Amino acid sequence: MGKNKKKIKKEIKDLVIARLDVLPSGKKISIGSSGEFTKDQLIEHVEKEDDIGKKITEIELAYLQAIKEGVFYEQDFSDYQTEA
Repeated sequence: MGKNKKKIKKEIKDLVIARLDVLPSGKKISIGSSGEFTKDQLIEHVEKEDDIGKKITEIELAYLQAIKEGVFYEQDFSDYQTEA
């Protein structure tokens, strides 16, 4: 662990923490083979910028990029269309 020494930009870190903060308190999120984490644990990892924090940041940014590109919209919207 600790191989990636790059710092997360403050704006990105704040965005990821804000998104994590709205998660339900009683739920856990699994991060691959690293285990399950509560939202408070994930926020702590993002703040520390350790490997788990960088991974959840990467996941959140990929999700937001997919939304921006309309990936989910294109897939979901087609299920609700009918022929005229």
